[in-house]
Amino acid sequence: MNPAIQLLDVVALTENLPDRGLGRGQVGTVVEFLSRDAVEVEFSDDEGRTYASLGLRLSQIMVLHYLPRQVA
Repeated sequence: MNPAIQLLDVVALTENLPDRGLGRGQVGTVVEFLSRDAVEVEFSDDEGRTYASLGLRLSQIMVLHYLPRQVA
């Protein structure tokens, strides 16, 4: 498990996945850890309906931050 990514983190794709109909920047939620370097991410519409759920490598996503990080 990557300590930088937690369960229920909001993440964005860092690459296009045209075969899944998903593009770079698409936002989803981490719903499960599959291995040390893979998580299950659920993508939902504005109504909360899931339109995609798939396993992704950590290198394919980035965590979105809503608060500024503290600077040392």
